[in-house]
Amino acid sequence: MRRFGWTVAAVGLCMMTTACADKSQQIMNKEDMLAASGFKFVPANTPDRQAAFKQLPPHKFIRQVKGDKVIYVYADPTICVCLYVGGQKAYGAYRARVFDKRIADEQVTVANDYYYMNNWDWSPWAYGYPGGWPYVDSIYNY
Repeated sequence: MRRFGWTVAAVGLCMMTTACADKSQQIMNKEDMLAASGFKFVPANTPDRQAAFKQLPPHKFIRQVKGDKVIYVYADPTICVCLYVGGQKAYGAYRARVFDKRIADEQVTVANDYYYMNNWDWSPWAYGYPGGWPYVDSIYNY
């Protein structure tokens, strides 16, 4: 029983570490896209900046209108302790990159699905029915 407890603890620790690493990687990828889209990196490197920085919600865009200009601010307390600041053009470019990445991710998923399904052996699912797949046929014959 004692060994089981250690095993569960080790598995739990590994899962938590993986979850944190995945979240960190997601944030880094987002920041790479922000910089590539034209957002400017502004470090919170003075006491005044740090105090103002703490008032912003983490990892969210804040839209601010200054006269006839729209400014987008993204605060990152996790990786760089900085702001990413950009205008409408940078935000539009960022949204386009996010959309393109989503499409690329979907294409990879579909390609993987095709690969696995084309190489998968369907014969155990036929249950010896001559020329038939009873479960598949019942799905399509409402």
